Amino acid sequence: MAIACVALMPMATMAALLDFPGNAVLAGEKINERGSYKVPVGAWQNGELPSVKAEGEVMQQAWKITATGLTTLQILDPLKKQLTDDGFKVVFECATDACGGFDFRFETDVIPEPVMHVDLGDFRFLSAERKTDDTPEYVTLLVSRSQNAGFVQLVRVGEPTDETALVTTTTSPALISISEPPPAEQPALPLEQALKEKGHYILEDLVFQTGSSDLGVGDFASLAALADYIKAHPDRTFALVGHTDAEGSLAGNIALSKKRAASVVRRLINDYGVDKKQISAEGNGFLSPRATNMTEDGRAQNRRVEVIDTSTR
Repeated sequence: MAIACVALMPMATMAALLDFPGNAVLAGEKINERGSYKVPVGAWQNGELPSVKAEGEVMQQAWKITATGLTTLQILDPLKKQLTDDGFKVVFECATDACGGFDFRFETDVIPEPVMHVDLGDFRFLSAERKTDDTPEYVTLLVSRSQNAGFVQLVRVGEPTDETALVTTTTSPALISISEPPPAEQPALPLEQALKEKGHYILEDLVFQTGSSDLGVGDFASLAALADYIKAHPDRTFALVGHTDAEGSLAGNIALSKKRAASVVRRLINDYGVDKKQISAEGNGFLSPRATNMTEDGRAQNRRVEVIDTSTR
């Protein structure tokens, strides 16, 4: 078995399936010449992600399309059409909440940030199958975006491809925004409205002690509002999820982010009387940035704790 990894590189010559737009670059690639991959075939529900175990050559690519204001549907549609024109049948397709949101994303194997970026509030997924002489071939597409770029993860599982027949290219016209200039950023929703409509809310006013995972001393308006909301909905559950900037290792940042989320959970229980059965702490490290990590302002925005409504009914 051989595994080859390439990150942050220009167009490669490995065989693949699709013609990407001219302003796309292959940001990362991983190939397992003989392996297996769980292909999602349904939405996350009841604690499980329906999947099919596919075996063969596993090729995983991350593509970055440099353009502002792209929509995930705009990115996915031409790739989907190429697959169906090539004889693939769509097995499953979904968008964000219909996929299962946070749980779907983290039960799906994704090339890590910053090579492949996934916005937990805006992504689309598609899995497709094609059979040749009863031998199945699977392709999955995970599409998301940032303010300045679109991102696509392509996974192909099947027998080794014929490089003379199937070559990934970037000869299609460049993909540009269908809404230039990008729409102005909308004002943040109040906590109650955000949790009802979007299922998550960033606790913007929290302050942690310097170099520590402990929540700072004092009252925080967002915690009081969150505690009231949780106690008003005793049938629901919530996760406090910590996030960090990209400085340091992923493992260290995940540990730090979970500790900070746990500090918020303790404050909600001890100071606000929230039922501990309704809340949990999770850490996501730097895997879901909301701004660039190249500036101090961006890194500050990425250091945050948000609450996610994890109820399914």
